[in-house]
Amino acid sequence: MKSAAGGFRFRMVAILAPLIALALGSFWLFEVMRRAGDKAMPAAERKEPDFYVENFSYVKIGKTGKAQFQFSGAKMTHNPQDDSYDIALPVINSVGKDNSRGPMVIRAERATVNSDNSQIHLYENVRLDRPATTNAQAMHVRSEYMLVLPDDDLVKTDKPVKISVGQSVLTGTGMVANNATRELQLSNNVHGTYQAPQR
Repeated sequence: MKSAAGGFRFRMVAILAPLIALALGSFWLFEVMRRAGDKAMPAAERKEPDFYVENFSYVKIGKTGKAQFQFSGAKMTHNPQDDSYDIALPVINSVGKDNSRGPMVIRAERATVNSDNSQIHLYENVRLDRPATTNAQAMHVRSEYMLVLPDDDLVKTDKPVKISVGQSVLTGTGMVANNATRELQLSNNVHGTYQAPQR
């Protein structure tokens, strides 16, 4: 009886040992494949901002190597998915060698800037101001949206605008303002009142 029981145990061990080895081998192979798959799969794209700066100020340098404008704000947040920036309370000051035009200042509640700083979208209570000079009256432009193209020295909008030059007022929808040539165009629904400057 003992020999029969011993033989039964030997047969059970002989049957179970390969099955256990096969199970352990399968588990090891599965782990190797899973780790290799994790390394091969691309990392999930980050959608949250990866850094921010508070109370910042920087100067944009143009293609000629000269300063174009100074940009400051309460907070700048970087978006890694498209390398853009969100700005809270942005302020743009023009920097130019021709002081006869007067410095142009643009303010808004918020802005977005693309990756190469070639487009600045300004939103909500956008205010463009240029003080009076010996050659020109003060100018104030108000809108809910403006697009600044620093490389072209242009400010555009397709929204309603109100423009005040001295005591004269123009309103319309759509505007292109060329800061270099001091030309300003309104596209549609233009209305205005003109008052000759005081001498």
